[in-house]
Amino acid sequence: MNLLVTGGAGFIGSNFILHVLKKYPKYTIVNFDKLTYAGNTKNLSGTDKNLNYFFIQGDIADAKLVKKIIQKYSLTHIVNFAAETHVDRSITDPDAFIQTNVVGTHSLLKCALEARVKRFLHISTDEVYGALGKTGSFTEKIPLSPRSPYAASKAAGDHLVFSYFHTYKLPALITRSSNNYGPRQYPEKLIPLFIKNLLANKKVPLYATGGNIRDWLYVLDNCEALDLVLHTGRLGEVYNIGGECEKTNKEVAMMILAELGKSASFIQYVADRPGHDFRYSLNTKKIQSELGWKPKMPFKRGIHETVEWYKQLS
Repeated sequence: MNLLVTGGAGFIGSNFILHVLKKYPKYTIVNFDKLTYAGNTKNLSGTDKNLNYFFIQGDIADAKLVKKIIQKYSLTHIVNFAAETHVDRSITDPDAFIQTNVVGTHSLLKCALEARVKRFLHISTDEVYGALGKTGSFTEKIPLSPRSPYAASKAAGDHLVFSYFHTYKLPALITRSSNNYGPRQYPEKLIPLFIKNLLANKKVPLYATGGNIRDWLYVLDNCEALDLVLHTGRLGEVYNIGGECEKTNKEVAMMILAELGKSASFIQYVADRPGHDFRYSLNTKKIQSELGWKPKMPFKRGIHETVEWYKQLS
């Protein structure tokens, strides 16, 4: 397989590349990343010694460059991680999210269609479904109801992917995962931000009362799921990837505090963000029954592993 991974210097993308390089040493991987603030080639330190790995800096909206790369490396498969992902920033600066998540995705789809790639895997998010109350879970068939500019831009990208599957027969698939955590995550999201602050003996900002609920998925569990979908998933389908680990933000904060030996006095409650979705929950029966995947990492152990990784950076 000759694989193009867009956004491969980011959090999930870099972990995925490392997973593939280890499991499939004969694959050719081209990592194509714009290297915005959240992308870091240090996430892939050591890969420069791998003769089957190549890094190219660029924007997925640059169709001319993407076509050139696909032709040069005879790329057969594409996994699209490239995206602006932070909800808070999408509220203050939505333009960047539309440009990358909508315009960029469309540009990449056109290139994939022209190159006749064998598979196009688009990485999406549970946030496209909207918000849930205290019960229920999102299945893949629930209509999309995004409530932030970030979620709306990702939903638009999903619709474009499906339009290319149905209209042009592009062999595409979509995954929607819950909140990922683990090594190599840029410290703007809840878990790495809290760890970084606490390691510096600073307080951690918790929205409102901390009662909002998210499902947490260890990034390496996600990578294994993405591997399965890429190789064996049914074309034209969506697969939810969840951790079966719902926690309130306050519960997560308390677990990180305990791991680092800090008291609850380090929590600083701040005003809630606009349109803050109350709860996300994914039904993962489809990927479990069709592809045999289940999350493996217990949350407590995953938090410990994540904290230890960030300690090495401090």
